[in-house]
Amino acid sequence: MQQKHGERKREMAKKVGDDGIALDFQVGDEAVEIINVKRSFLFDVLPCPLLVFSPTTQGSYPVLLFFHGFMLQPNCYKSLLLHISSHQYIIVAPQFSPMATQSQEVKNAKKIVEWLSTNNLDAVLPEKVLPDLQKVAVSGHSRGGKTAFALALGHGGSSTSNATQLEPPLKISALLGIDPVAGSSLSCLCSPNILQFIPYSFDQSIPVAVIGSGLSNQRAFGVCPPGAPNGVNHAEFFNESKPPCYYFLAKDYGHLDMLDDGTAALISWMTKSGKASKDTMRRTVGGLFVAFLKAYLDGQADDLINIVESPKIRAPITLDPVISIEE
Repeated sequence: MQQKHGERKREMAKKVGDDGIALDFQVGDEAVEIINVKRSFLFDVLPCPLLVFSPTTQGSYPVLLFFHGFMLQPNCYKSLLLHISSHQYIIVAPQFSPMATQSQEVKNAKKIVEWLSTNNLDAVLPEKVLPDLQKVAVSGHSRGGKTAFALALGHGGSSTSNATQLEPPLKISALLGIDPVAGSSLSCLCSPNILQFIPYSFDQSIPVAVIGSGLSNQRAFGVCPPGAPNGVNHAEFFNESKPPCYYFLAKDYGHLDMLDDGTAALISWMTKSGKASKDTMRRTVGGLFVAFLKAYLDGQADDLINIVESPKIRAPITLDPVISIEE
């Protein structure tokens, strides 16, 4: 028993830094290449350009789809996505048109999944790097968070049929939302309308993680509307998710505080923002993604369990509440 306990302590030491914070919240050791994928005669089925973040070491890696927020672009999240990819994940981040409706975004997301399912991603990745299409997760921020939920729930139809709700062509194994929002108010919901305002009503069987921000339901300067209003924000998405599901609230941060500093500074007037370091918020969101993906794509749940059980010790910011509902 003592030997096992000692082994457990050594293993734990590798998972946390000297300050006790989980190493998932630090940038990983993998070198990452950023690849711009444009529509071309080779990829004419792509509905929009992609920004791909790829490990460079030879191997096969899980794939994370990431959908940006309203009027934003993947470059706004470069630091966050580099963090996640450095822990050995391939990230595919579409650049949707700012003129697209959310229904069009969901349909385009479905087309991108179809594009991935026919092994097109192999052609754009570094040499000897391959996507593991048996391990695919979807995610997004703000409106993009809702797009991720809608895709995972089967919305978006098919590019080859008139169906409106079908299983995606790739198996999706995990779903993550950063401050997802379904509309500007309860009376102004964006199509497709996926919220039913009934606990556990989502028809989903995959694990879900929702990361909310504590200031996102507040007005900026007392004038600008909230980025994620009550009733249609992260709390409702979590309430409607079936187990296993996780909820992390970044209590002292705002709706856009995980964006890169330059972007955040330009649009800081739009939504309520926290006063603490935005880099720490990005590291927190990135670390939660990594811990969740390791648990549900790689079968390594220790980090996620430790963060859920001891967020005050393992996380770099205040996460309150942290809720875990198991099957």
